[in-house]
Amino acid sequence: MIRCAILDDELLAISYLKLLCEQIEDVEVIKAFNDPRAFLNEVNTLGCNVCILDIEMPGMNGLQVAELISGSVKIIFTTAYKEYAAEAFDLNVVDYVRKPIKKERLVQAFDKARDLISQSQKKDFIEWNTNIGKTIIFTDQIAYIKTSEIDSRDKDITLHDGTVIVLKNLSFKNLLDILPPKDFAQVNKKEIIARSSVKVFSTNEIITSIAAENGHFLKLQIGETYKNALLEMFGK
Repeated sequence: MIRCAILDDELLAISYLKLLCEQIEDVEVIKAFNDPRAFLNEVNTLGCNVCILDIEMPGMNGLQVAELISGSVKIIFTTAYKEYAAEAFDLNVVDYVRKPIKKERLVQAFDKARDLISQSQKKDFIEWNTNIGKTIIFTDQIAYIKTSEIDSRDKDITLHDGTVIVLKNLSFKNLLDILPPKDFAQVNKKEIIARSSVKVFSTNEIITSIAAENGHFLKLQIGETYKNALLEMFGK
């Protein structure tokens, strides 16, 4: 499923893009923006996996916006000007669609994005900005993930050896899109557990293999919203 956010300074262009997207199977427009700064303030909390960005905008153009978007979100550029094509592909975007946009051309761009999203979900590592810089973390080393107590936009990853690494500015929705779904599950609004770290599972609580204070093991309370998915994962 493509979950899309749109950024274009022209309201008419936004309306037209939304109309096209509604006609394309498995594409949902989460939200549309006509202000780049408002877009950047919200994009990492929307749970979108594709962004359609107009390049030519006042104040901040689409190329500048793209440089600030997290790597898990795939970018499709739209513009009436062909001279931006080289710069666009330097940013490793999915596609560069010339205006006026035709439905068939947009379908092609979404197909490319869908393939890339599928490939990224098969990776056995996360590549992200962290408290120690751009970092590659192998998913089989991850024991537990929680929302940072310092900044809720960040996520604290605990590795099996006890090392803690902070992923910067990443929503749980986008993080779960990156992690192998068979190996990780969200337990509540603030915590994700690796299946390999689960010792005991009940309908209300998970006891993990992660050491806590006083010689005990970390216990996680299961949120009501996540019970059914966890029951399905553990075959109950």
